[in-house]
Amino acid sequence: MLLTFSLVSCQVEQEQQGQLPDVNVEPGQLPEYDIEGPDVNVGLREKTVVVPKVVVVQEKETVEVPYIDVNVPGAENEERTITTEVEVPSGGYDLEIQSVYAVDNELWVISRLTEEDPNAPQADVRISDRIVMNAPDMPVRQFIIGESPDSSYNEQYTFIDNRQEIASQLNSGKELYGNQQKASQ
Repeated sequence: MLLTFSLVSCQVEQEQQGQLPDVNVEPGQLPEYDIEGPDVNVGLREKTVVVPKVVVVQEKETVEVPYIDVNVPGAENEERTITTEVEVPSGGYDLEIQSVYAVDNELWVISRLTEEDPNAPQADVRISDRIVMNAPDMPVRQFIIGESPDSSYNEQYTFIDNRQEIASQLNSGKELYGNQQKASQ
């Protein structure tokens, strides 16, 4: 052990004083430049230009919507409209609520998003479908079968490729509403 310690340690002794060299620095001079920039005037001027205007008109209209009345013994019902609304890149899309399930004390709304006209003019639009439910107040989860359009507005929904992805949960729940014609597609 002493042999190892003596090999690792060392001793340092100063044998001579050190000194920095003497250096004389004389002040210098930076070059001078005469720079003339452009003369810029900023102001306002009236000019007639084409400006796109988008007008969204929402009107109340009486339409037929699915109505679901769910009676749970001992629970108080509340009538509410459940809306699925998706932002899509053109008016060539269709959105339809296909079914509603009660799964683990939640309402699962299953909708289908399809592109029906790929040649429709490109413009971000919102499409929707709705149902009216008279049921106990329960949290709602929304699933949309179809490809998720790029839009932060759509982040509130869970997009799935097909119903099989959630089939086991749906089978453990109870179907409250089913648009069988659209659900089979």
